[in-house]
Amino acid sequence: MVLRRGFVVEPGMRCLLVEDVVTTGGSVREVMDIVREAGGVVAGVGSIVDRTGGEIDFGVPYKSVISMKVEAWEPADCPLCKEGNIELVKPGSRKLKVK
Repeated sequence: MVLRRGFVVEPGMRCLLVEDVVTTGGSVREVMDIVREAGGVVAGVGSIVDRTGGEIDFGVPYKSVISMKVEAWEPADCPLCKEGNIELVKPGSRKLKVK
């Protein structure tokens, strides 16, 4: 991650980081590190969707528009994948068949 488009973080600058969807928080934490390395202060984090069900902790105030617990599995552990031959549809793409 890098700051682009002329973004500059001055020492002591208070920053609010906003993400569209938080799943693991990895991207937010990367940006928090960049802000802090530049001498900035992360005042808080916001997102539209929190997929952790409120379990994420960034160490600063965090608010989301909607919070929900979304379960995810590795393919080998997915209960639907284990059933096999389930048609999966991803909007905007072709249908996939799990075997």
